[in-house]
Amino acid sequence: MDRKKFRICPQGKWQWLRAFCIPAALLLVLMSGLFFCANMPGTSFTGTLPALTSGEQHTADQLKKHVYTLAQDIGARNIWQPPSMATTVSYLEEALSSMGYNPKKQEFTAYNVVAVNLEVEIPGKRKPEEVVVVGAHYDSVSDCPGANDNASGVAGLLELARLLADTGPDKTIRLVFFANEEPPFFFSNKMGSAFYAARCKKRKENIVAMLCLETIGYYSDEPDSQEYPFPFSIFYPDTANFIGFVGNIGSRQLVRQSIKSFRDHARFPSEGLAAPSFIPGVGWSDHLSFWRKGYKAVMVTDTAFNRYAPYHTSADTAEKLNYERMARVVCGLVPTVMDLAEK
Repeated sequence: MDRKKFRICPQGKWQWLRAFCIPAALLLVLMSGLFFCANMPGTSFTGTLPALTSGEQHTADQLKKHVYTLAQDIGARNIWQPPSMATTVSYLEEALSSMGYNPKKQEFTAYNVVAVNLEVEIPGKRKPEEVVVVGAHYDSVSDCPGANDNASGVAGLLELARLLADTGPDKTIRLVFFANEEPPFFFSNKMGSAFYAARCKKRKENIVAMLCLETIGYYSDEPDSQEYPFPFSIFYPDTANFIGFVGNIGSRQLVRQSIKSFRDHARFPSEGLAAPSFIPGVGWSDHLSFWRKGYKAVMVTDTAFNRYAPYHTSADTAEKLNYERMARVVCGLVPTVMDLAEK
């Protein structure tokens, strides 16, 4: 046997140098890529949260009312349970109408069942043809009250509607409540947001930004309460006390713009990520439908299953959410949306 053919260890200084440089270069590329994904403008809030203002406390009360109505009074919401979907749409219509809006329905058929997207609009004064969409899905998985996923996002969108009602943005702001985000529609062209984004594209609408509110209600100050797909724990905190802004690489500028505005206005921890859409969780909501049609979109989220054990179970109930922290997030999103609608 020729032992020279079976040498494993490098021989000589050049082989040792090459053996060291190749993995070092790969590590450098990896770290540079992660830095590109994670580097965000501004600074996340740290320290003790300030006392809620009276307006923020009112928002917290409204959020709690909406989540309890959706998750506890109505319960699981999906097209296999038509009464729950109809009751939810009626509740949303009534709430929005009481704020002075004129809700409009987009009906579509999926699996031979008619479903409804619901939208309201605040017309832009200077650039009405440019549209900022903020959306949230109102359905839940079967046998799940869906308090965090996604009554929290729906409640947040209702509060945004109330707080934005008397504004006069330069661009048009559109608030949309989507059906059919959960399985079996998830990741398919049967999602309510897929039908909506396709209609926007067909009409050649200029959607300049889309924010998706997805599970925004659960927070913890306990160490090791936050998880991430490997290897993002290198860059992010292990405490689940923040709200996340997540987009794909194509939406990186929108992620950075959104989180900077949030950090400028809100006194609440926040983290941002712009990463390839194949990373688990990055594209897991209605913003994906807008990416597929060429629009820039960002998910605003508490990171769902990466911190919330009751995700997609019957234990996703209303009392588990932190409505005061939700209120801080929603109130911080008001100037964020206005900034997007005025720049």
